[in-house]
Amino acid sequence: MKGRTLLENAYRAAIRRVDPELMLHDQLRVAGNQLVATSADGSQTRIDLRAYDRVRVIGVGKAAASMARGVEQVLGDRVAGGVVVTKQGHVAPLDRVELLEASHPVPDETCVSAAERLLAECGAADERTLVISVISGGGSALLAAPLQAGGLRVSLEDQREITAALLASGATIHELNCVRKHLSAVKGGRLAAALAPATSLNLILSDVVGDRLDTIASGLTVPDTTTFGDALAILDRHATEERRFPPAALALLQAGARGEVDESPDAHHPSFARVHNVLVGSGLAAAGAAVDAIRAAGVAPLLLATQLSGEAREVARVLYAMGRDIADRGIPAAAPVCLVCGGETTVTVRGDGTGGRCQEMALAYLVEALTDDAPPTHTLLAAGTDGNDGPTDAAGAFVDSRVVDAARRSGGLAAAHRALERNDSYAYLRSLDALFKPGPTNTNVADLYLLLAGT
Repeated sequence: MKGRTLLENAYRAAIRRVDPELMLHDQLRVAGNQLVATSADGSQTRIDLRAYDRVRVIGVGKAAASMARGVEQVLGDRVAGGVVVTKQGHVAPLDRVELLEASHPVPDETCVSAAERLLAECGAADERTLVISVISGGGSALLAAPLQAGGLRVSLEDQREITAALLASGATIHELNCVRKHLSAVKGGRLAAALAPATSLNLILSDVVGDRLDTIASGLTVPDTTTFGDALAILDRHATEERRFPPAALALLQAGARGEVDESPDAHHPSFARVHNVLVGSGLAAAGAAVDAIRAAGVAPLLLATQLSGEAREVARVLYAMGRDIADRGIPAAAPVCLVCGGETTVTVRGDGTGGRCQEMALAYLVEALTDDAPPTHTLLAAGTDGNDGPTDAAGAFVDSRVVDAARRSGGLAAAHRALERNDSYAYLRSLDALFKPGPTNTNVADLYLLLAGT
């Protein structure tokens, strides 16, 4: 089996394993009068349906539509309605729940109206309402509800500007979401506060390293452990002469740090008394499915990491060195072997090009291959499990001998370097026929990095 085919098959097996609709069929069931939710670690949450007059479904994220469909199929006509918000194009047919599409990764007015609609749904819930929320990655951008407090207000444009600046700075998702929480009326546990006094069962699909519930979609239903002071420190760490942040956002964060604006809800907030958060899936399950598919194809798999992080181009150098060691020295395993990694890298934007973190990693990996005199005997696929890498229609890219040969004919190392310095991975890799475009997958558990070495 050719390298690209093997890696694409492994990727698709990983996506099938974390298909939200199928996962919820396995992890959510009705047993008599009990609604039983099983988490990824096997623990169970049980809710007595007799205590409620109605069940509503809300949610947000790239996988929200498929997750809501799974809930509808499990609960049937017990679902009295609701509303979920997903990224444009990441849709699934729903019978009882309203589906809204909004902009991602850059929020626009569709994200504002979606947040308003979701908050209205929360406000209509009472203590005899069970709200099942479905939450996945992408929720931070999809719900734009600027915080208004202490006579201060952050605009949508302020939120967009601060998000873009932090993304360009190479800030981690944990840092980005800390700032988002303290500028939002729904993030950082504020959605849970809006749901009170209803009971909520929150089914969460992780797209972040470490599966921290307070980071996924900026912790909509989870107590916040960060503060306004933490958010200010993050902005200070990433500010430069060229990179400044909106004055209105700074003013609100500073007022919060002085105690003039209420902090986002922490674990002692009364809203969490009737909140049940359940992690239903993560990148570990996807990586495990990729391992199974690789083994079935007759190649030895090695699950190396599921919490890989760091600058994309630096991670690419490490992966390339590992590929060489496997091919040349049988370290850490004898070839042929396929390394499987999951995680989420960052990109510090230096140029004006277009791409995403997986394409940047692939391009940096290609630069290493072009620097090396030896012909490559390894194939890389770096791809986002949501099917979209950054603001592009590609999930990521391949690098193999065919791509390396095409790059040598198209300007060689110098051209690849120029594209990398401009962060223009999409156009350059497209010219080499290296892009991987599976389309929206309706799930989201961060990224997969598959390296087939020694073939």
